[in-house]
Amino acid sequence: MYTVYILQSLKDGRTYIGYTNNLERRLNEHNSGKSKSTKYRVPFKLLFKEEFQTKRDAEKREI
Repeated sequence: MYTVYILQSLKDGRTYIGYTNNLERRLNEHNSGKSKSTKYRVPFKLLFKEEFQTKRDAEKREI
């Protein structure tokens, strides 16, 4: 199972879109500054999530 998600930075209001096979782990990575693309914009809140059976379907939705 894969999840496409949208996060919003509580620091600057900007959004980030991604996909993962473990949403809880990925959110923790974003909020702890372990993600290079978002580490200067923490903390984040989850705005949206949608689950898919395959990685390919999640990748298509993310775009």
